[in-house]
Amino acid sequence: MMDRNRYITRQAIKDADSRVLGYEVMYSGGDAYGVTNTNEVSVAETIYNCLVQNSEKALRDSRTFMTFTSSLLAKKTPHLFKNTDLVIQIDDSVIIHPFAMHLLQQYVDEGYEVAANDFQFAPRYLALLEQLSYIKINLRTLNHNSAENIMRVANSMNKRVIATGVDTKEIADFAKTLGVYGMQGTYVADKMANEVHQSGYLRSNFFRLVVAVTKEEPDIHEIEEIISADVTLSYSLLKIANSAYFARRVKTDSIQQAVVTLGLNQLKRWVYLLSIGDTEDESMEDFEEFIKLSFMRASFASELQHYMRGSSITKSEAYMLGMFSTLEYLIDSSMEDILSDIPLADELKNALIKGEGEGGQLLKLVICYEKADWKNITTHAEQLGIPANMLTTIYFNCMESVNEIWEQMINPQFTEGEK
Repeated sequence: MMDRNRYITRQAIKDADSRVLGYEVMYSGGDAYGVTNTNEVSVAETIYNCLVQNSEKALRDSRTFMTFTSSLLAKKTPHLFKNTDLVIQIDDSVIIHPFAMHLLQQYVDEGYEVAANDFQFAPRYLALLEQLSYIKINLRTLNHNSAENIMRVANSMNKRVIATGVDTKEIADFAKTLGVYGMQGTYVADKMANEVHQSGYLRSNFFRLVVAVTKEEPDIHEIEEIISADVTLSYSLLKIANSAYFARRVKTDSIQQAVVTLGLNQLKRWVYLLSIGDTEDESMEDFEEFIKLSFMRASFASELQHYMRGSSITKSEAYMLGMFSTLEYLIDSSMEDILSDIPLADELKNALIKGEGEGGQLLKLVICYEKADWKNITTHAEQLGIPANMLTTIYFNCMESVNEIWEQMINPQFTEGEK
């Protein structure tokens, strides 16, 4: 039986060096990439309505790959997006549909690029090669010989190959050996996380902080907002605010309290100390992408908290859970050791370290949504009392907000005096 809830999320596509090449917009309703033929029209209607509301949010910051069924192609859904932003993905249900293939050719003539999901060595797929810009092969199900044969054909015709189902190190190593253009899967995200291990911060965000604390009349709310958007700044500030130098009877467990505890003069000194360690790094692109992920998790978790039934955690605690959920990847230490210097409530520490309690379940929901784990999304949402039909709207609203703030952070607009 098909899940009545329709979820839409994004999954990163990265190259062998973990650089983000684009995102695939994925939606639930049948299989990992799109919908099955069962009840396709009603599912397509739901997806279409959601994309109408969220098209600008979905494609704001990347090259986007999206699977289209025959019904979605017939509804002219690709026209919601610019041909320079969108890659139209198709699967077998479209390839065997004569009218859908006629529509696809029209989109190609209009300048849209096309990708074929789960490409196979079969006549119907080989006949498509002229229309394809990308070939996606599922390395979970494809044997090595078939994958190598497809790569030879793709290379001879200058087609870019994206390996999906890259969920283990072994599959990732094989994908690298093949020389694929990009990779997609759970291991891809984990690999980036395991290789980040920096104790830096988003450089452009740091520059905004410098401007904010050195104004003639600093805005405490602005300073708090800048720090809250960067997981490493947040952690560093809380650690200093709870150090012996600022020893207090009541420990500081929020960014707002930490800013007040230090005061402007100490904040300026803290920023100066950070600037001493500011160095250029070739891997900053990966690092910044990971900080953005932390920010997105924090925003999503705090918005979901609003809908939780009888929640025992506050909105700011939910934000902290999402933000700090990536700390062990950014700091080369265990989560338990990292949090030993931060006076979080035991419930929050247990949520971050062991995935326990209400906070742990909220984090699991956020990460399941991030990974398009459709089955567990519904389970966690129901157990937390969060309306499942609200998740996609909340997710895209958070994405839009994060993208807007992120744009300000990486391209800060200073006034003449601030420069």
